[in-house]
Amino acid sequence: MDDEVILLDFWPSMFGMRVRIALAEKEIKYEYREEDLRNKSELLLKMNPVHQKIPVLIHNGKPVCESTIAVEYIDEVWKDKAPLLPSDPYEKSQAKFWADYIDQHKINMLGYQLWSTKLGEDEHEAISKKLVECLKVLEGALGNKPYFGGESFGFVDIALITYNSWFYSYETFGGFNLKEECPKLITWAKRCMEKESVSKSITDPNKIYEFVKSARKLRGIE
Repeated sequence: MDDEVILLDFWPSMFGMRVRIALAEKEIKYEYREEDLRNKSELLLKMNPVHQKIPVLIHNGKPVCESTIAVEYIDEVWKDKAPLLPSDPYEKSQAKFWADYIDQHKINMLGYQLWSTKLGEDEHEAISKKLVECLKVLEGALGNKPYFGGESFGFVDIALITYNSWFYSYETFGGFNLKEECPKLITWAKRCMEKESVSKSITDPNKIYEFVKSARKLRGIE
């Protein structure tokens, strides 16, 4: 009997995209269910009663919430494909550290503030600067390696590459140029996008940009 795998998701979500990539990397067949976050399904509320948010990976009726936890779960359950996390305990700890850095430094929230709120010039500049600084730290961690873990695409790459869908919007409304600020990160992103598991799992930046423009209009920003 095949595993039943369902993903509750919302198409613009960089967090949902992480789970999509991990599933694609492991070549796992799953049912995708798009959520209306203004009218959440009963299944979402049942499967994630604490946070009531996406993504939720449902494996044989059991929910796994939070994107990095879901990616790690996928890696541990489906071991027949190339691992996403290193087997070495120290290297694994470093991968988890940098994935945590991405979330704890709230790259998503900084970008969200840039496009979703009316900001004074000084506040706008400060948020843009902070976002670029976070990305420069990540670029330093990448160094000259093809991927964050070395030669193989893995956990940290999955945690960050989904922001590639959003970088264009962040740049546009943040007033900075990532190619100038973080050239190695842009080269890394292009390398990741050459992988079918990535290119078919994340949303086109132009589609995200149109989504952002519509959201800004609804908020009365433009």
